[in-house]
Amino acid sequence: MSASQLRDLVPPARGLRSHYVAAITEESIGQEVTICGWINKVREQGKQLIFLDVRDHTGVIQCVLPHQEGLRTEFVVAIKAEVAQRPDGTENENLASGRVELRNCTVEVLNAAEPLPFPLSDRLEVDESTRLRYRYLDIRRASMQRNLRIRSRVNAAIRRSMDQQGFVEVETPLLWTPTPEGAREFVVPSRLQTGQAYVLPQSPQIAKQLLMVGGIDRYYQIARCLRDEDLRADRQFEFTQLDLEASFVGQEDIMNFISHAMASVVEDVRGINLPEVGEITWRDAMDRFGSDKPERRFTTELIDLSKIFASTSVRALSAPTVKALVAPEPEKLSRSRLDQLIDRAKELGGKGLLWLKVIRNETGLSVESPVAKFFSESEISEVLSATQATEGDIVLIVADEWEQAVKILGQIRLDLGRHLVDGAVLDFFWVVDFPLFEGHDEHGNLLSAHHPFTMPNLEDIELLESDPLSVRSQSYDLVLNGWELGSGSIRIHRRDIQEKIFRVLGISEEDAQDRFGFLLNAFRFGAPPHGGFAFGIDRLTSILAGEDTIREVIAFPKTQSGADLMTGAPKPLPPTTWSQLGLTPRPQSPRSS
Repeated sequence: MSASQLRDLVPPARGLRSHYVAAITEESIGQEVTICGWINKVREQGKQLIFLDVRDHTGVIQCVLPHQEGLRTEFVVAIKAEVAQRPDGTENENLASGRVELRNCTVEVLNAAEPLPFPLSDRLEVDESTRLRYRYLDIRRASMQRNLRIRSRVNAAIRRSMDQQGFVEVETPLLWTPTPEGAREFVVPSRLQTGQAYVLPQSPQIAKQLLMVGGIDRYYQIARCLRDEDLRADRQFEFTQLDLEASFVGQEDIMNFISHAMASVVEDVRGINLPEVGEITWRDAMDRFGSDKPERRFTTELIDLSKIFASTSVRALSAPTVKALVAPEPEKLSRSRLDQLIDRAKELGGKGLLWLKVIRNETGLSVESPVAKFFSESEISEVLSATQATEGDIVLIVADEWEQAVKILGQIRLDLGRHLVDGAVLDFFWVVDFPLFEGHDEHGNLLSAHHPFTMPNLEDIELLESDPLSVRSQSYDLVLNGWELGSGSIRIHRRDIQEKIFRVLGISEEDAQDRFGFLLNAFRFGAPPHGGFAFGIDRLTSILAGEDTIREVIAFPKTQSGADLMTGAPKPLPPTTWSQLGLTPRPQSPRSS
């Protein structure tokens, strides 16, 4: 969001102020105004004058007044003054208000401030732990002000789009029942029912399906969700998502609802029209990019060489799948760097990686490599043809089981090319036709690729028991710039199909009734066909704001260890609280040094 867009959001002044700083322009010259904010900088001009740069959330303006003792940065002030033209040659083009200043100032100090623990300038690097410990000060910085206001615009655009499409905002419970959605849940012990517990919702998944049974037809919520899982740059214990569900719809309808919301957000925040959002199948994404959330802003793709090496004598390439990519910047791949890539492939679970450097000799193009002597002339020729590699290129090859091969080479592709992308580009697209299941757990039970309420592709239902891993789901992910923004699916609305899925997943009839009886019972009374979607607002906002971590667009985030440095949470509870809950805390284990 540009400075001009932020100025467009300046509200009418109320209370102690007559104007926000951004509303004071050359058209205001001669007017008497009152501004409120913080002293951003104090500059003395001899012993006669001082210049105060005063800041509110809309900008900074210069105030000129007779020398006055005791004013310091971050004092909270109200200033009544006259708007004047700055003298020629003193304009500040870096400020939106840089052609005017305030004179004849009367300064009222509303609150003094002690020296700050760190400077608020965005130009200075500050340790993140210090920023989080004093987050209320960090939020005063221009970048945080900008990010949180972008987030507000994202939410407003989402709500506007949902209202336009006939959705009803409904709030679902925060105290909920345990569900098997894949992540560990936060548990809330009950005081009134000793030994019983609620959980905080990972998502409103079952609640919104019940709303469809209830005839709401089109539901949405900007929902708070919580998952007790390890944190990283794009993950927090608590996060916010747009959650929606609709009845009597198919997959394309849900995708269109979300595409409409994204177009509204992008237009409001970036001021551009979003092109039509295309789609790619899960299998195609994995085959071409080695990822189900591919980064497509650089063009390097994986190339299949399996047929070329189907009967090879090169033992390292004797595998079901052989994949290759032409390195995007071959001149940067020294021998030591190539050795690092081999180690990287092993680190990712592979057996290794082969490299071929394309050279020119007296007969034309050929390759050099530690294993070049084991290749036949026809294999070299076919590899050069399939990869379209030219002199100086380096071809990287991984041979393994299909899924392992594409994932390893896909990650190496990202390692080598991520820095080549254009950060201004927004590449939205759908990934469709995911598998319904993704392997087995330690007990041999199948695992849901999304969640157990996802409707199988109707063409594949007969394969549920004979070949379940080949069953496709009616699910779809929205990807932006190599990040999965969110997932959705058409839901199971028939009790017989839901019970069949539970059986395939190894969930007994008794367990299913205990955990999901309320949902299965609801299906008995006329559940409509329905589907839905949810995407992360934290992640979307961080991408639109150009930030690398969602912590930069959340007002009060946790650290990667889950600590709140500002409040000191989590903290021990008093013994009486544990007693009321019928619990006894385990003694803390000593911390390792």
